[in-house]
Amino acid sequence: MTDRDSRMPVVYIPHGGGPWPFVDMGLDEGEVAKLAGYLRSLGSLTKEPPRAVLSVSAHWEERVPTVMTSARPPMLYDYYGFPPASYEITWPAPGHPQVARRVVELLRSAGFETATNDARGFDHGTFVPLKLAYPDADVPTLQLSLLSSLDPTAHLRLGAALEPLRDEGVLIVGSGMSFHNLHVLRGGGGRGVSETFDAWLREVAVLERGERAERLVAWAKAPAAREAHPREEHLLPLMVTAGAAGADRGKIAFGDLYMGVHISAVQYG
Repeated sequence: MTDRDSRMPVVYIPHGGGPWPFVDMGLDEGEVAKLAGYLRSLGSLTKEPPRAVLSVSAHWEERVPTVMTSARPPMLYDYYGFPPASYEITWPAPGHPQVARRVVELLRSAGFETATNDARGFDHGTFVPLKLAYPDADVPTLQLSLLSSLDPTAHLRLGAALEPLRDEGVLIVGSGMSFHNLHVLRGGGGRGVSETFDAWLREVAVLERGERAERLVAWAKAPAAREAHPREEHLLPLMVTAGAAGADRGKIAFGDLYMGVHISAVQYG
């Protein structure tokens, strides 16, 4: 798979909060429907089903990039305080050990120390959006951790190392939230702050590669940056996807309100 028409896109998506599409959390039904509709549309993003999905979730950090290698990953219910049904959700997608080995190879070739994990399950940054996109759980899926350093430059490099996977049938998904301030989300009143940061993100994410990388590295200087992301783990999957985009220009694939704040998704390719 080497021609441009068959090259996989790479996407940065908002995965919402907890098990939101599958249990009643008292959220605005219209907002839930719009985000769920976008995530479902990912299942038809490519002409043919991906060979595998590589998910980079905001909910896994390690000292070095760590790759899930299990052929049958379990579920990881990494949330708490939700109704009992939240802990009965299943999404039994197979893993892909061969693609996992390829991820390790690419990262090591780019100078990264790496690790593997054969026990970790799908966290909700992966199983929630992908259960919507691939409800039959028939697309092999694996996860790659973020770096606990939270260094934006390192995450852009990480993504750049993974770019060849796009020509090998692998759909790279950076799963986070373009606004992630839990205090504001729980208290309400964050619409203005989120709108300010979202405007910056929508401008920067679609720039050409050089300027895009420069602006993303300096994300903390953006208007309302730390109000939107007191801690940046939910933004860093965007750095990975922007790195894997290579020279591709981005487009805003989704933008709307969720829990009363502005959120966006970005697609490259």
